[in-house]
Amino acid sequence: MGFEQLLLKNQLCFPLYAAAKEVVRRYKPYLDPLGLTYTQYIAMMVLWEQRTANVKTLGEHLYLDSGTLTPLLKKLEQRGYLRRERSGRDERNVVVHLTAAGEALQARAAGIPVKMRACLPLGDTEAKQLYALLYRVLGV
Repeated sequence: MGFEQLLLKNQLCFPLYAAAKEVVRRYKPYLDPLGLTYTQYIAMMVLWEQRTANVKTLGEHLYLDSGTLTPLLKKLEQRGYLRRERSGRDERNVVVHLTAAGEALQARAAGIPVKMRACLPLGDTEAKQLYALLYRVLGV
């Protein structure tokens, strides 16, 4: 063929992409009862940890731009899980606050990580290695 470097099987990016899609797909049965998408779920995870965050910081944590994050946050606000408000110090900044309903959702989601861990075909050592390698790729 002469272009071995262009074969899909020779691309590191493809199994990363396909594995990410598969993992997100496996979250669906656990997130559907909560009415959350995967992206909404990870946004809530940051808020459960921090309780309050500005949109810029939230986007940095999640590797999402404001064009993706804003509609997601609007939906979560409509469901009553968070409240958005402009910063008093700088009107350009939007601050997101976890509500009582958002806090209550945390208890309902608490078992998801254990369920997800059980459905991945990796031992503990392999999972830790993969975690470290992926964060290395991200430069963290």
